[in-house]
Amino acid sequence: MNNRDYSSPPNSRLVSILAALIFAVASGLLYPARAQTTVSFNRQRGLEILRMVKTDLQKNYYDTEFHGLDIEARFKEAEEMIKKAESNGQIFGIIASVLVQLNDSHTTFLPPSRVARTEYGWQMQAFGDKCYVSAIKPGSDAEAKGLKPGDEILSIDGMNPTRDDLWKIEYLYYALRPQTGMRVVVQSPDGKQRQLDIMAKVIEGKHVTDLTNYTEFMKYILEEEKEDRLSRSRFIEDSGDTIIWKLPGFNIPDESKVDAIMDKVKKYKSLILDLRGNGGGYVVMLERLLGHFFDHDVKIADLKGRKEMKPSIAKTRGSDYFKGKVVVLIDSKSASAAEIFARVMQLEKRATVIGDRSSGKVMESRIYPREVGLEIVAFFGTNITNADLIMTDGKSLEHVGVTPDELLLPTAEDMAAGRDPVLARAAEIVGLKLDPAKAGTLFPIEWRK
Repeated sequence: MNNRDYSSPPNSRLVSILAALIFAVASGLLYPARAQTTVSFNRQRGLEILRMVKTDLQKNYYDTEFHGLDIEARFKEAEEMIKKAESNGQIFGIIASVLVQLNDSHTTFLPPSRVARTEYGWQMQAFGDKCYVSAIKPGSDAEAKGLKPGDEILSIDGMNPTRDDLWKIEYLYYALRPQTGMRVVVQSPDGKQRQLDIMAKVIEGKHVTDLTNYTEFMKYILEEEKEDRLSRSRFIEDSGDTIIWKLPGFNIPDESKVDAIMDKVKKYKSLILDLRGNGGGYVVMLERLLGHFFDHDVKIADLKGRKEMKPSIAKTRGSDYFKGKVVVLIDSKSASAAEIFARVMQLEKRATVIGDRSSGKVMESRIYPREVGLEIVAFFGTNITNADLIMTDGKSLEHVGVTPDELLLPTAEDMAAGRDPVLARAAEIVGLKLDPAKAGTLFPIEWRK
């Protein structure tokens, strides 16, 4: 299998907020920490993990200069901090912070797995420059406490999320240090502010014991970080000459399955491809899917790594390509392969791209799985960028994202009412009548039970 990956681990420019969050959680300022093994054992294990992360980074990172960052000094500082750390949460945060300083969206620490999985029962997202509650799970404490879609998030445990640093909170609460609850301050569409203490649901799971298979390890990582909602392709095929495809991720490595989906699409004259919330995935799917939209091979991007690398190419399917009209939907959570797809279609003038600016997390990376310990084994990994992608216009999308041809955002009132003006506009572009209220009902959230 092709192990290359365009999925989107979190990262950002602002390290200070992450450090503050890590300190607050690790110190028990937010919620009490779970029982742990001895401090000395945790520190020793943390130092060993740090050493392995450093080795993998120095051996595999695409930029041998590390963007001018003094790696030796940063890891030495982290080593001294770990020697004084009081909890696993603090140790993992220290290790994560070293990689965050590279300001690279795809280079991140993947901490040891937990037996329990935490569900918060609600989700948040940036729309434009503000952060909102985007979904509430039925039966959750969030629903019981009155949190609603369309509520603007003013603070989470004292932190003020913005578009650029929202990932830090998600990284902390989902990957580094899941919590039993959080305190949020929100503002409803009518301007009324509320403070809510929302409890999470902890679900027992199982430890991962075999990381020798890349695909299985990738599934583990996605399981650790995935949201409470289910993720699968869905289609609306009863709209005349138009098919609407909700694609949540580039998670189909089997080219024959991609071909089968496109055989379905080719029966229609127009395609609305909804990549909102799509965090990316397999390169092989990206290249295969793009090949179905052109009668010639298309260069996706040049790869800039340690060694000379061949450019990424989408091979045409020949005369059997989709010739119809295409509209692509993106938002702030469209990342990596989803962004690349949208930008290629935009550069080649093959589609109209509408929605919000995408996330700007566009690098090629690989996951390096590791384990530490004998009687007590901890499995962890490091996601490391092995190449930057330079699009055919000579520019990188990293930290920039894709600017849609039509910038269109739902309002807080739209979110509260369940309307989808972006999908409605896409339908209008292809000549389909679809009002925002109806559009908002086409792809209801499917929650995990």
